[in-house]
Amino acid sequence: MATPPSSVQQQQSRGFWLRTLHQWHWISSAVCLIGMLLFAATGITLNHAAKIEAKPVVVSQQLTLPADLLGTLGDRADGHAPLPRKASRWLDAQLGIAIGRRPAEWSDGEIYLSMPSPGADAWLSIDRDSGAVEYESTARGWVSYFNDLHKGRNAGPAWGWFLDIFAVACLVFCITGLFLLHLHARQRRMTWPLVGLGLLVPLLIALILIH
Repeated sequence: MATPPSSVQQQQSRGFWLRTLHQWHWISSAVCLIGMLLFAATGITLNHAAKIEAKPVVVSQQLTLPADLLGTLGDRADGHAPLPRKASRWLDAQLGIAIGRRPAEWSDGEIYLSMPSPGADAWLSIDRDSGAVEYESTARGWVSYFNDLHKGRNAGPAWGWFLDIFAVACLVFCITGLFLLHLHARQRRMTWPLVGLGLLVPLLIALILIH
C-alpha cells in the first residue's frame, strides 16, 4: 500500500527540521561548552563565597617621577583625563603594570588613578609637586578572579562582548533543545513532566522560600 503524499511531505518536513535543529544545537553547544563549564563552576563558588577563604596579597611600591616627566603633567587643575603617554609608559615599565588610557582623577595637588581588575584592585597616586608616586595592588586569588569574570566585573569591553556572544549561543542551544524535545516528545513520555519540573522547582523556591 502506497504512503499518502501528505504523509511523505510530513516525514520530509520532520527530517528537515530534525537535521537543521541538530546542526544548530551541536554548533551552539560547541561554542558555549567551555563557558558553560566556567559559569557552572563559578556559580557554585559564588554561592558559597562566604565559606571560601581568600588571603589577599597586598603589594605596595613607592618611587619618584623624573622631573622631565613631571613637567608633562601640565596645568590641568581638575577633572578626568588619561596620564600623558610618556608618563604612563615610564610607570608601566617601573611598576610592571599596564595603565593604558585609563582616565585619572586630577586635582590641584594630586593625580589619582583607580585600576581595578578581575580578582584584584589597584590604585596609583602621583604628588604633582614632588613627583612622589605611590602604588598599591591587592590580589584576592584565582577563585575571586573567576568569580569576577562570571559577573563581568572590571573585565573590560572585550570580555563584555564575549559574554554577549556566549549568552546568544546559550539561547540558541536552549531553544533548539526545546524544539528537539518537542519533536521527540511522543517517544519520550517524561519529556514535558521533566520540563515542567525544571520550571516549577525554582518558581516555588522563589515564591515560598525567598524572603
